[in-house]
Amino acid sequence: MAWAKRIVLFVLTNVLVLVTITIVMSVLGLQPYLTRYGIDYTALAVFCLLWGFGGAFISLAMSRMMAKWMTGMRILDPTSRDPGERWLLDTVRVLSERAGLPGMPEVGVYDSPEVNAFATGPTKARSLVAVSSGLLARMNREQATGVLGHEIAHVANGDMVTMTLVQGVVNAFVLFFARIIAYAVSMNVRAESRFMVHVFVTIAMEIVLSILGMIVVASFSRLREYRADSGGARLAGRDRMIGALRALQRSTELVEPEEHASLATLKISGKPKGWLALFATHPPLEQRIARLERGA
Repeated sequence: MAWAKRIVLFVLTNVLVLVTITIVMSVLGLQPYLTRYGIDYTALAVFCLLWGFGGAFISLAMSRMMAKWMTGMRILDPTSRDPGERWLLDTVRVLSERAGLPGMPEVGVYDSPEVNAFATGPTKARSLVAVSSGLLARMNREQATGVLGHEIAHVANGDMVTMTLVQGVVNAFVLFFARIIAYAVSMNVRAESRFMVHVFVTIAMEIVLSILGMIVVASFSRLREYRADSGGARLAGRDRMIGALRALQRSTELVEPEEHASLATLKISGKPKGWLALFATHPPLEQRIARLERGA
């Protein structure tokens, strides 16, 4: 299913980092929290904090590269004379200056019919703003400016670092409880099998708990989206921001069901239902529009 694919892509980098850390540490026998008497919980807590935040910041450092790789986007040449590219570059530059960014983000376009845009990068000075070809085709320039203002607001608000810190806390809990559960399980098997059981259960629990941790991360993300909407309204104009959200709303109503799935859950639009709403990184468009209309 499309939503499952996008959830996997969203957590892939972070889970891979955690699993890689686990495998390397196990192979090298670097498990300072295990003693002949059992688990040293203080040492385990320190270990999990260091590697939990380390894994999150490694993911952040790789974010631009992973975004380019996963979407196959084309980075625009800042000196391009193509009218469409020139407008996109100039708009990002103007919005970046209004937001007080130390430098203009890289600007990328990736080929996709979906109406989507995102910002990523390890710092405000090394950020990336990307838009889909579908967004450029379906939105007029006023609406697209509102979307770009929203993404520049994410960069100016430091949302990438903020979400990395939240992810670091979640990672620390994931590492901590995965190892406690793995230790408890491994103590109930034969001595010669304990090491492999411990490693296998640790990795399995890291994956399961990471997915559950997404619920916490997604809830923080929804709060940051409201703030980015407010920032986008300040940078690009409230009418443009509202117009952009209304255009996104119309796009989800007009597209075919198969295509609509690509806009769900982890995209800037879509209406995930039931328990899937817990994993939505963006609030419903109706709520976002209503907040802006109230001047929130």
